[in-house]
Amino acid sequence: MPEIGDPEVQILSTIVQQLQSDYRNDSDEWAGSPFAWMRGRPSSRQKGTIGEKLVSEYLLRKDFDVQATRDTEADRIINQTARVEIKLSLLWEKGEYVFQQIRDQYYHFAICLGISPFNAHCWVLPKEVILEQWNSGEGIKPQHGGQEGTDTAWLHVDPNDVPSWLTQWGGRLSDALPIVARLTKLTRGKPLR
Repeated sequence: MPEIGDPEVQILSTIVQQLQSDYRNDSDEWAGSPFAWMRGRPSSRQKGTIGEKLVSEYLLRKDFDVQATRDTEADRIINQTARVEIKLSLLWEKGEYVFQQIRDQYYHFAICLGISPFNAHCWVLPKEVILEQWNSGEGIKPQHGGQEGTDTAWLHVDPNDVPSWLTQWGGRLSDALPIVARLTKLTRGKPLR
């Protein structure tokens, strides 16, 4: 590893090393977690892609047919009938998941996968429920303020205190799988709004 030759840059390097300990609270909670590497990804877009691949591979291993869509209105098609949006959140420092960039697009339901250091949670939300919660301003709220902010929303979920409206739509991974199966069957021949 090259050494720093400039004495002024060496001073900055020393200060940065001292400051680093002030900002390193993730090392204890995520240390040893198989999911820790995901936190270091440089962009939310890359994390979203990882989430899509993770959910797709998980569903494939559970005997679902999963295909990519040919448009940007949904992320995957399950069992050749259900258009699905996939949202990933890694546990935030406040102890909650924040599923971002929820939009009113061309999909039947959304799979919201939350990853904690040593656990995972999953909710499967029909689009009707998303729109109902969004319109009521209760569970899903606009992500950005002002007139420009009406096209995206987010969902905050504390996995230790899940809102009552959300409990019927999953929680544990094993709770979410039957919901995916049921909603996928219900989409056969069902037109989208």
